[in-house]
Formats: sequence, structure tokens, C-alpha cells
Amino acid sequence: MKPLHLAALLCAVSLPSAALADDILVQSTTSTANSGLYDHLLPIFAEATGIQVNVVAVGTGQAIRNARNCDGDVLLVHAKPAEEKFVADGFGASRTDLMYNDFVIVGPAEDPAAVAGMDDVQPALEKIAAAQALFASRGDDSGTHKKEVSLWGATSVDPANASGDWYRETGSGMGATLNAGIGMGAYVMTDRATWISFKNKQDYKILVEGDADLFNQYGVIPVSAEKCPSVNIEGAQAFADWLLSDDGQAAIADYEVDGQQLFFPNAPD
Repeated sequence: MKPLHLAALLCAVSLPSAALADDILVQSTTSTANSGLYDHLLPIFAEATGIQVNVVAVGTGQAIRNARNCDGDVLLVHAKPAEEKFVADGFGASRTDLMYNDFVIVGPAEDPAAVAGMDDVQPALEKIAAAQALFASRGDDSGTHKKEVSLWGATSVDPANASGDWYRETGSGMGATLNAGIGMGAYVMTDRATWISFKNKQDYKILVEGDADLFNQYGVIPVSAEKCPSVNIEGAQAFADWLLSDDGQAAIADYEVDGQQLFFPNAPD
């Protein structure tokens, strides 16, 4: 799948028999769209239910803001504290763990900060900063950016002090940030699913991985009809229930790119 170059990606599964009243809108993170997961899942859901799903894929922060504006029926993102606040503020009917993968740091073969093989992310970030090696950040309040900021926060480095110097904020989605980072020879933190699906790797490799702090949890939240009376609550709940069902979880587990599983279902029993 091509990298995402737009601020938002709208993808839809068309159904010959789907009634417009059954359409639902999902506000989602870009990684699920970049990776091709929806291309795999939505036809299966549509076949099972006759419901057409439209997905707006933006950074998690923007997706949450859109859902707060009642522009969507379901929220599917990956920033658990922000998701829990969304529910606590009454905008979400409920939040449930859906699936997970992890974040990785990729970089050029020459690896100027010598972080290759490290499995402790905070010391790796400190080495990148000490070397003043270029680091491309999404800088867009996405789930990935929120995680990156929290990881820097556990180091002795405040990368904001180097903004525009060795620390470059793209304000873009994951695919665009990877393209920019590779173009400038910078390290980039990305979710693994987007990296596996990314086609412009050039000489870049995963250099830092395996730290428990790089865990990446996704959640699904039907938007509250009390806050948003226009929400298609029946369709939203049907989609969430299917994703969390044995069939939906199996469909998530079955999705692979180049023989690699991208997401690992972990809905509660």
C-alpha cells in the first residue's frame, strides 16, 4: 500500500445492497489505514452485516477532536489515556481494548548515533540526542506522537529545545513522516504495521525494538448518542461488537503483509 501523503484518508467499502441509513463513519488513526487493515476487514464485516463503513484516518488527536464534534459513529485510535478521557467526558459509550502491536525506531544503514540492536528505548533516544543526529517527529498530536513525547519525557532530553535543528517536526502522518525522514537521513519512530507496509524503505532498517515501553494498544469506542444524538448507535455498536467477537478478532489476526502479522487481537474474553 502506498504511504499516506494526505492529512486524511477516506476509504469506503461499497455494497450493492447497503442502505445509506446503515452507513457508519469511523474516526481512526492513520496506521490502520496505512497498513491496509481496513481493506482486509471491512469487506468481511460488510458481508456479515450489510453495513457500509466509511473511515476517516487522521492522527489520533484529530480523530478524537472530530468525534467530540459528533463527526463520527465510532472512534478507533491508539492513545489510551486520551481515549479514557473521551469516555469519562461522556463522548464515548464505552472503551474496549481491541488489538496491539508495537513501535520501533528506524534509521539509515550508517546509523550515526550507533543505536542498532538496542532494546531500551530511552537510552537510544539519549544517544540520538547526544550525537545530534537528525530525528523526524510527526509533531501532529497523533497517537504515535503522544507516545514519542512520553518516551522523551522519561529521558534527560527535551527535544523541543532542538526543534528545527536536529529534531524535525513534520506535522504530517506516518507515511509522509517516514518519507521525509528517509529523505533527510533522520531516525523515525513508527508503528511496526506501517513500517512493514511501507514501500520506500531504501536502506532503512529497524534499529531499536523490543522495549515494553514501545507497546502500542488500540481501542474501539462507539460514540455516545447522549452527546451526539445523530450517531448511528446501532451500526456503531454492531461494528464494535463484530471487531471484538471471535470472528472479528480472527480477521484481525489473519491480516498479514509479506508473511508478517501486523496486529494482534486482545479483546477481553
